Amino acid sequence: MTDERSFLDGYDPAAFPAVAVTVDVVALTIRDGRLHVLLVERGGHPFAGWRALPGGFVRDEPLDAAALRELGEETGLRPGEGPLERVHLEQLRSYGDPGRDPRMRVFSVAYLAFAPSLPDPRAGTDASGAFWVPVDEAGELAFDHAAILADGLDRARAKLEYTPLATAFVGPEFTIAELRAVYTAVWGEELHAGNFHRKVLSVPGFVESTGETAARAGERGGPKPRLYRAGDARLLHPALLRPAREEDVR
Repeated sequence: MTDERSFLDGYDPAAFPAVAVTVDVVALTIRDGRLHVLLVERGGHPFAGWRALPGGFVRDEPLDAAALRELGEETGLRPGEGPLERVHLEQLRSYGDPGRDPRMRVFSVAYLAFAPSLPDPRAGTDASGAFWVPVDEAGELAFDHAAILADGLDRARAKLEYTPLATAFVGPEFTIAELRAVYTAVWGEELHAGNFHRKVLSVPGFVESTGETAARAGERGGPKPRLYRAGDARLLHPALLRPAREEDVR
């Protein structure tokens, strides 16, 4: 058997540039009918005092675990606990342009996270503050986080067209009006109630009726609306296109 140490003969770590891997999380939720992103205020250099996406260096752990750990540190929850049990987490893309971090060459694996409700955040160990901010008020961010946020929003808006991802923003049981509010907040467009209701119910496997009605009256004091749960569809066919995209398709 070949001695593994032989592969390291003549290897000088100092001869190679320092490289690090981080995770950054675009965490989205809906508050008061508006799409919000979780931001932190950096407590140290570089970019001390700047707003940034939650994230940090990867430890001896899988990448997904690192993203959940960072999200948990800023929300005060442990992965798999309470609202984090229903967090939808997926890799967004990787970022590695030279100079994106002034300390060293840093590659970041960005994640997109959605949850129907998350608590008021509390700053983690490397941040002096944490807060939910409407996405259109995020402003200038540290590093290349503004570009990462923009990519995350593009992904979220597109996925709502072709996947049942919107159900990750609502509770286990929901009304069609509550689902429509998700699309309105994420897309930033008002949707016709009747047309949306018809389209949702025409997509096989998107939602399924619970057989129950909500405890409160419907919109404009109408009858109590029916309750639904997420169906078993993984892709929406036909897709629910944004109004502007519907015009393009036509």
